[in-house]
Amino acid sequence: AAFDMAAFDLAARLAGAPLCDYLGGRYGEGTALYRSLSQEAPEAMARRARKYWAEGYRRLQVKVGGDPLEDEDRLRAVVAALPAGAVLFCDANGGFSVSDARRFLLRTEGLDYVIEQPCATYRECLALRPHCRLPLVLDESVVDLESVVRAAMDGVDGITIKIARVGGIAKARLLRDAAVELGLKVTVEDTGGSDLDTAAMAHLSLSTPEARRQHTVDFHNWVTVSNGSGLPPTDGGLLRVPDGPGLGIEVDRRSLGEAVLQAG
Repeated sequence: AAFDMAAFDLAARLAGAPLCDYLGGRYGEGTALYRSLSQEAPEAMARRARKYWAEGYRRLQVKVGGDPLEDEDRLRAVVAALPAGAVLFCDANGGFSVSDARRFLLRTEGLDYVIEQPCATYRECLALRPHCRLPLVLDESVVDLESVVRAAMDGVDGITIKIARVGGIAKARLLRDAAVELGLKVTVEDTGGSDLDTAAMAHLSLSTPEARRQHTVDFHNWVTVSNGSGLPPTDGGLLRVPDGPGLGIEVDRRSLGEAVLQAG
């Protein structure tokens, strides 16, 4: 994935185009951002939710996947802490069993949220579809083109594509384009990273049509080490692409350490 990202950066630079334009165009000014709320005491999660709201984030990802009763308390505390209009995702990262996922869905009936990757396997997540009135998004189950097509055919509402997990920008774009054509909502992000990775996420996200785009994350603001400069401020809860060709990032070579390969 890293080599693929570097190759796309170089190709777009040689073409004199920002990566999003090189990938087919840009839609809108930026991509809506979400922030995650890790599992803590309900009061602590409510405080953090209010903090992120004050910082301009209008979309929050509530981590669930433990005890369904405790997760219900956490979600209700977050809902009560936020004004109307907050967009909530409950992301289990595959942590629920099918029975616990059903209990959580039943006990939170009436709350407005999106359930993301409730169970570990595709089969288990799909078993919830007939009983789930909420939008269902898959993350860890999305690994290749076949899984995207299956998700669309089986009534899943959206997918999360992580650049490193699928093997780089080329494959992420293929899966993204297929998902768009199949009518799925799409989030493009990654498993983690700093400025370089966040820039790639920004370009892939902005080149996704707005009607099919969900949101993304500003990982460079989640970490303490920077590996480049050029990302615009994330004010207003938006991730914007850098100016300039390619990724638009000026690489801080010192932060990367000694080269492991010299080419050319």
